[in-house]
Amino acid sequence: MKLFRCHACQQLLYFENTRCEKCRHALGFSSEAMDMVTLRPTGLGVFVDVMNPWRAYRYCANAEHQTCNWLLPALSEDIFCEACQLNHTIPDLNIPEYWQRWQKVEIAKHRLVYTLLQLGLFDLTKKDGDRPGLTFDFLADAGTKEKIMTGHDHGRITINISEADDARRIRTREKLGEMYRTLLGHFRHETGHYYWDRLIEPNERRLLRFREMFGDERLDYSEALNLHYQNGPALNWADHYVSAYAGSHPWEDWAETWAHYLHIMDAVETACAFGMRINPGDDVLSAEYVSNPFAIVDFKQVLDMWVPLTIATNSLNRSMGQPDFYPFVIAPPVVEKLSFIHSVCRAVRRRASVQLVPVTS
Repeated sequence: MKLFRCHACQQLLYFENTRCEKCRHALGFSSEAMDMVTLRPTGLGVFVDVMNPWRAYRYCANAEHQTCNWLLPALSEDIFCEACQLNHTIPDLNIPEYWQRWQKVEIAKHRLVYTLLQLGLFDLTKKDGDRPGLTFDFLADAGTKEKIMTGHDHGRITINISEADDARRIRTREKLGEMYRTLLGHFRHETGHYYWDRLIEPNERRLLRFREMFGDERLDYSEALNLHYQNGPALNWADHYVSAYAGSHPWEDWAETWAHYLHIMDAVETACAFGMRINPGDDVLSAEYVSNPFAIVDFKQVLDMWVPLTIATNSLNRSMGQPDFYPFVIAPPVVEKLSFIHSVCRAVRRRASVQLVPVTS
């Protein structure tokens, strides 16, 4: 993620800030400007940009629940921002525990949407003919007999809000033998299934390339998952897949690799925003973060920045007695899969930018 600053006092900001801790100005995120806007109230819930007073905004309706800091143009007919328009179901807010969990869920979802906007993929969240749009159900277990399963079904992504309970999520991670499990990771994984439907299945050339790299998705999905949970992953899974679960079925391989692609792009963009430089005295592990990863054509150049970053951050985490920041090793076949995803995303972004160019006579 890029760096944000208060436009009134230049204080560094977090993406989730609603008020500058230094000058106390109200803040909000504009998805149109892809920037945090420093605000001055004018009354009746309307704010103006302190740098551009002719730009008037109001907050997304979910701001009243302290779950969103995104802005809408003051005259917009919408009441929800682009990110919150994706919500189909939210938890019962009369239950304080659910409200607190939903807050954490929304933080992860908004970070996901930011990356989709950066990649030029957000327009594909809209319904297109017979193809469904992207929507989210944030649900809670109704009782011991009814368990909500996190997953994707034809554009509808269900997230069990119990994933926002850190202790429960860690227990589940250990039970399943996972190296990594986060709310943001769930969002990224499940949207991978959605974007497979939108980017790969309808495109014959991409689909054939997908099958060469990930395998044939026509393999019986339920049977493949049952075998995975009964027998466990292959002993050499790390030679071919980014995670053990990725080896269960080509769809899961795509979704896991997609999630890691978003992890990498977001983290490298953040490193670039801070102007980081890693130089432990070994040219192989050195990197200077000055290039926006979204503008890089060859994904292997992004990996040249990613690998030193993971080594440095893993070492920092260990210094604090924390688990590794990135407990994975990316094998050569995974590099090729990530590069394929990068090329697909860049093709979509290029097409979107061409469509935005005005036609002149």
